[in-house]
Amino acid sequence: MMMVFSRFVFALLFQALTAALFALRGDLQPWFSAGPWWTVYGSLIDLACLATMAILLRREGLPFSSLLDFDRTLFWKDIRFALVLLLLFLVLALGGGTVAGILIYGGPAPSPMGGLPLAGALYSLIVWPALWGFTEQLTYMGYVLPRLQILGGKTWLAIVIITFGWGLQHTALPFLFDWQFALFRLVSTLPFAVIIPIYLHTRRLTPFMLAHWGVDALAVALTSFFP
Repeated sequence: MMMVFSRFVFALLFQALTAALFALRGDLQPWFSAGPWWTVYGSLIDLACLATMAILLRREGLPFSSLLDFDRTLFWKDIRFALVLLLLFLVLALGGGTVAGILIYGGPAPSPMGGLPLAGALYSLIVWPALWGFTEQLTYMGYVLPRLQILGGKTWLAIVIITFGWGLQHTALPFLFDWQFALFRLVSTLPFAVIIPIYLHTRRLTPFMLAHWGVDALAVALTSFFP
């Protein structure tokens, strides 16, 4: 359960630390100035999650590699499946964002991405999506899901808990002290719950990581370089 909400807590923590750096530079609105940088300090969120999972796995007597399912013999099969998932992720992202924007704002919602200088935008395009897609899928589906299934005894309950934790995480990406934006981020993420049963059917995490990387990289490209 701690890992379900860990990424939300780490997101707040590293936004606060980034805001502190802006404050030291004399920024009059350091928290809001830190917000657009979440795709940069987001890598710190990932590293904190990976370290936490490594510690918890050690307590279980398991190596970190026990969460990974990369298989060279299935490489091209995983790539093909990842392309199908990428299309699904795009539909869920665009559909969820559009519907949430209409429900909450009556139209298009503010973008949670973009507004960075070139160096930040390039980092967000090249480095952030790969680490983010890997860690987020590993956290919720690789680590949390099977343990919640065992502890709760009900797969549907595990899906509900993970969906809520996943959505709550996005309310802090970035956290703006704006209930409408937070609600938009939560609601727009909920459609991604459909990918959990798909994973449970396939039990192949690598294609989901690849698709997640692709959709995030595309989102950065569109918002940072083709706004």
